[in-house]
Amino acid sequence: MSAPEAQVPAHVDRRTEARRRAAAEGQPWRGPLRHYDIIKEATIAFVVVAVLAVALAALFSSPDQPPVTLRQWANAQPAGFTQVALSELQGTSTSATYGPPFNGQSGSVQSLGPVSIQKLLGVAWPLHPDLAFVIDPLSTLPTDPALGSAIRTWESAGAAQQKSWTAAYAKEVGKLGLGASIPSRVSGAGPVPQLLSSLLAMARTGALDAALVSHGTFYSSDYTNAIMFLGDSATSQDHSYWNEIVTAEHLQGSQWGVMNETGSWPGQPWLWLYSMWYQVPPMNSSHNADILVVAIVTILSLALLFLPFIPGLRSIPKWVPLHRVIWREYYRQAPR
Repeated sequence: MSAPEAQVPAHVDRRTEARRRAAAEGQPWRGPLRHYDIIKEATIAFVVVAVLAVALAALFSSPDQPPVTLRQWANAQPAGFTQVALSELQGTSTSATYGPPFNGQSGSVQSLGPVSIQKLLGVAWPLHPDLAFVIDPLSTLPTDPALGSAIRTWESAGAAQQKSWTAAYAKEVGKLGLGASIPSRVSGAGPVPQLLSSLLAMARTGALDAALVSHGTFYSSDYTNAIMFLGDSATSQDHSYWNEIVTAEHLQGSQWGVMNETGSWPGQPWLWLYSMWYQVPPMNSSHNADILVVAIVTILSLALLFLPFIPGLRSIPKWVPLHRVIWREYYRQAPR
């Protein structure tokens, strides 16, 4: 009986195979050769791309749309502007109920399972819309005895009294169409009619746009407050001035506004992967749509980044040999 063959450890086989493969890869290439001038190709590519960039920029460059202002809004929809300003005083606007990073509310707080990144980061940008959007801008106006008295009356009143005043005014103004004129007096509304009529007059002259812009920060001009005030109309009024403009320019979320330029101009097509998820369930109806989309895109981006290290995924080129179609001439000529 012959002696049993010695068993070679698996790790020795792997080392031998690795050395054999390294030696084979180090051999001179003996397959077909092709002359390749990389300088010539790079020059041609640069010229072609430069000509295309200039031509396409001339034909399809982004339009220079003028900014939407509070002045335009106040003149187009006086009652609509006033209704949103009233919601800032009442503390019922989107900005007032948003939650972190602006306040401690929970109106727009999103969670991924039990975790809310907004709550973890806390209130980093404290915002009181009644002060920032109404009282503080009015305080910058030249001395007006009636307005000064209205501001002092409002600030000295308790929360219950302020709520009673705004409720009485809301009952009257809520009946009006967005383009209607606002009443100068409302029974039981206290100083609210004076405050909001003064704010409307301020907005109509353009002074409110200037008052809501912050200066001397990291950015020379900070338009956050003006944008948030204008944006509050989008969620509270279906036919608000802002909503009408956004819809006309195809910038609503349901119109893939994340990747659109204004109107029919081509936008940022590389954002389709991000915008697409807002159009499919459950994101298209979920309160947590933003954080869900961010999580999905993050996972897909990490999968792409670590593709060479993920078993199964890295074998897709073997299962779907698209490279053999692209380099079909080489594979026809190359030795097996």
